Amino acid sequence: MSLLSLSEVTRVVKIPDAPPLTILDGVNLEVERGDRVSIVGRSGSGKSTLLNILGLLDRPTSGRLSFDGSPAERLGSGARDRLRGSRIGFVFQQFNLLPGRTALENVTTPLLYASGRSFWRRTSIAREMLERVGLGDRADAMPSKLSGGEQQRVAIARALVRTPHLILADEPTGALDVETGASVMALLDDVATQSGAALVTITHDAAIAALSNTHYRLDHGVLTSLDDDQYADLVPVGGASPAGDAARADAASTGDTTITGEVRDV
Repeated sequence: MSLLSLSEVTRVVKIPDAPPLTILDGVNLEVERGDRVSIVGRSGSGKSTLLNILGLLDRPTSGRLSFDGSPAERLGSGARDRLRGSRIGFVFQQFNLLPGRTALENVTTPLLYASGRSFWRRTSIAREMLERVGLGDRADAMPSKLSGGEQQRVAIARALVRTPHLILADEPTGALDVETGASVMALLDDVATQSGAALVTITHDAAIAALSNTHYRLDHGVLTSLDDDQYADLVPVGGASPAGDAARADAASTGDTTITGEVRDV
């Protein structure tokens, strides 16, 4: 049974005095527990809309969406909120930390909606997660006093503090420098592996996408699975990105030399 399954999912928006706009067109996607999935696509391809549906922030216009084997496309807003809060973690490019709260308070926030032992132990659980991402000594720091990499680590800790089954990463290294971006991806993959969570990464960087074991291209609302040869064709010769360079260097240290370039035209 798939963790997440989309079958012929569409998203159509009505526009006054114009034909309806189809943003997603018959999307099919299967994500298993522990999967590493990357989705590449240019601006306007429907990536944000797809992310919102995967994260139960929005409903499809038609098609079927199931989470953990249960139909989810027609759940009410309250049921979607509860399922999303307990099973799904989000990591965004812009971090989205609460500026008036410490790192510890930011990570504690999702646990305010927990129940039982998780709620009563929320502060210690959040502190343990900060330790896990290497920020135990920065728990009392405000976001403005943290570097970009540290802020992203806080965001990762916040996303993982409730041990989600699915992690959705939207351009998680886009606002980071080269070395920090590679470090953050390694951390995200490591923590996801330890928890058995599926990791779906939306990115324009082929080197970051190459860290996944399954690749898709989203173009004009159509999601296409890419085999290794098709994926290689997307990567322009000599079009490496700084984040790609770091990812390749990291891969080289482990003997993996399959990472190349940056997707700029998908």
